[in-house]
Amino acid sequence: MLPLSIIGWDQQITLWLNSFHTPLTDSVWMLFSNTRIWFAAYFAVMVMLILRLGWKKGLTVVVGIILTIVLSDQLSSLVKDTVMRLRPCYTTLMLDGGLNWPLNRPNFFGFFSSHASNCFAFALTSWLGFRAGGGKCRIYGFCVFIWAALVALSRVMMGAHYFGDILVGTLFGLALGLMMAGLTRAVLKKLD
Repeated sequence: MLPLSIIGWDQQITLWLNSFHTPLTDSVWMLFSNTRIWFAAYFAVMVMLILRLGWKKGLTVVVGIILTIVLSDQLSSLVKDTVMRLRPCYTTLMLDGGLNWPLNRPNFFGFFSSHASNCFAFALTSWLGFRAGGGKCRIYGFCVFIWAALVALSRVMMGAHYFGDILVGTLFGLALGLMMAGLTRAVLKKLD
């Protein structure tokens, strides 16, 4: 038996994770994948940031978060259109392997996951934004990173992404979030 390639491992991990679906869990994963729900959560977090940090610093952090999400989303779309890796729900091998995809089929290309990138970028920049007001914000940090991980995993469970797509999206989102949080922190220091 030949060893699996990275792509082969990615396909096998994706099929294995996706195999744990049920009609009930499909409904839950669809909620995590629904971007409309995110906007309400994003708005609530941004209002809390302004209340915690004051309008000037809070608004600076909010602008940093918005720029981070926009950059994450646009750059992931650019990479998708450049790499052109088909999503698993468009791949005969994956469908024949038992892939579950209860959603309408999304756009053709999926590398790397915008959902994972955007959510982890938001999680990191918002958490670091709360920390700028003093304190460690452990509970918020725990909750927002668990939420981001569940959103990312939902994309595999919905058959929209390979595991590697969400892994790269997560790493990209964290790197971009860290970079933008550093930039935001520099602006905050000038406001002091």
